[in-house]
Amino acid sequence: MAGIRWWVSTAIVSLCVAAACASPARAQDGGIPPVAYPALPAHAVDAAGFVPGGWRLEQAHEGDLDGDGRSDMLLVLRMHDPANVVARDGGDDAGFDTNPRMLAIALARPAGGYRLVLQDHALIPRADNANADEYLDGDDAVAIRDGRIFVRLHWWLSMGGWGTSSTTYTFRWQDGCMRLIGYDLDEIQRSSGETIDTSINYLAGEVRIDSGSIEDDRTRTRRETFPPAAAKCLQDIGDGFEFDPGVNAGT
Repeated sequence: MAGIRWWVSTAIVSLCVAAACASPARAQDGGIPPVAYPALPAHAVDAAGFVPGGWRLEQAHEGDLDGDGRSDMLLVLRMHDPANVVARDGGDDAGFDTNPRMLAIALARPAGGYRLVLQDHALIPRADNANADEYLDGDDAVAIRDGRIFVRLHWWLSMGGWGTSSTTYTFRWQDGCMRLIGYDLDEIQRSSGETIDTSINYLAGEVRIDSGSIEDDRTRTRRETFPPAAAKCLQDIGDGFEFDPGVNAGT
């Protein structure tokens, strides 16, 4: 049995041969100012208390993440600095907003308020391609459902590439961190109409790949299993567009 990493890569490469690959190789635009990411407070009484100066609260979601019956918080913070809105090629007056984001997770304390258990600025990458759509597409791109955290990243270029993709990460609180339990990558080649949908369930040790075309309803499905292992914590994922699912079924 071939390794999962091998046949996932083979399926994606096959699609890429037919057209420009959907995997978002994001060439950085020049002139993007460097930024420093502040440390967030260890404790706060509410969401606003975790927002550092020069940043704003973009999204706030509540739900019980650690199973103690209290409502915890998932926050999306975004830097708010006009210096990070840079000129676009061609002189677009709207400019290109490169202000970065941070994810923050805070668990409710028995005595009131919240304690910070995670801050991460890598999973949701900083915008670095002026031709790309917004990476967080819609208010539900970051969510808490059934005690789990979902982060969905959208990739689409107005020019410079034919591929579009949606990558969804699913996490749950386990052993002191938000562990990755699910990974879903849906890809479409706009030039050929070919599609590949990859779904990995780390808890069950299962991978499913559906390949087909937007031109018809025929779908080819392949499934594999792999020995479950300790899943990565959210802060170990890095750039959400560049993450290697990293599972291997062996031989």
